[in-house]
Amino acid sequence: MAAWYSFADLFLSHLDAETAHGLALRALKTGLLPADRRPDAPSLTVKVWGRTLPNPVGLAAGFDKNAEVPDALLDIGFGLVEIGSVTPRPQEGNPRPRLFRLPEDRGVINRMGFPGQGIDAVRSRLAMRPRRGFIGVNVGANKDSTDRAADYVVGCVALLPYADYLVCNVSSPNTPGLRNLQGRAQLADLLKRVQDAIAAKPVPLLVKIAPDATDDDLDDIVAVCRDLRMDGIIVGNTTLSRPPTLRSPRREETGGLSGEPLTNLSTEVLRRTARRVERQFPLIGCGGIGSGADAYAKIRAGATLVQLYSMMVYEGPPLIRRIKDELAALLARDGFVTVADAVGADL
Repeated sequence: MAAWYSFADLFLSHLDAETAHGLALRALKTGLLPADRRPDAPSLTVKVWGRTLPNPVGLAAGFDKNAEVPDALLDIGFGLVEIGSVTPRPQEGNPRPRLFRLPEDRGVINRMGFPGQGIDAVRSRLAMRPRRGFIGVNVGANKDSTDRAADYVVGCVALLPYADYLVCNVSSPNTPGLRNLQGRAQLADLLKRVQDAIAAKPVPLLVKIAPDATDDDLDDIVAVCRDLRMDGIIVGNTTLSRPPTLRSPRREETGGLSGEPLTNLSTEVLRRTARRVERQFPLIGCGGIGSGADAYAKIRAGATLVQLYSMMVYEGPPLIRRIKDELAALLARDGFVTVADAVGADL
């Protein structure tokens, strides 16, 4: 099976990145990627928001934007899968090409701009699937919206019956002005409107923030989330920064950078966020996870769950099992019986 994946990776690496992504979705739809039925180590079991997950390793939003393959993704070993970002109305996103591999740096730059089929298409797919696993829905705003907070309300209300948790993504760098919603007053208004709209049938509500947040930004974001008793923060999205160590000819492409070059930045911002949150609610660590050690570092920095996406571009589905096995070994090495015991250990 490893040889099959190596051949597939070699083939996909010669294609345009977005074309390769489309073929990966098709392979999942048609069952070409085998399920991983091996049980996870008991130490990886995580309890969060009243649910028990087999492991803390999740797929970040961006891969399955339109809820086409959530069950196939659960079957290849993820403990949770986040679909989206979903906008109220369908939109094309930014012009292609808009997704670029940086193989020399094991990174990815994207300027997708929330392309997707919209709420109606996603809702119809989610309504048809039997509820199983742990599926999050990441909601965004249309580029031409005149009331972006209203877009989040519409998205969350429409999709909450099918979501195990909801995410307000206010951190994409590829929709002009979107990150302004991370400001204290704007964020408080947006999240309060969403909370009020879903109050009759609440599900865990999270906000996804940028790894470029300053200490002042984090003070404001965490203060809003604590005041509103939010259920969690995802730290974080892609970065607009460009480390001087980047070697790829594509390094100056416009868009958000993810993958290995984001690892240290995202973990440090997670740590700074966790210190401010003081265990009031769970955090999800996202950005640059390519090994069990990367996941473990984020857990020790304060994350209850972790998410990855870009490193799958380079290693494919076998990466999931490797991360889980390495994480279990690291927990055992340091005497932690469960993931929960290690959360925030470095704080």
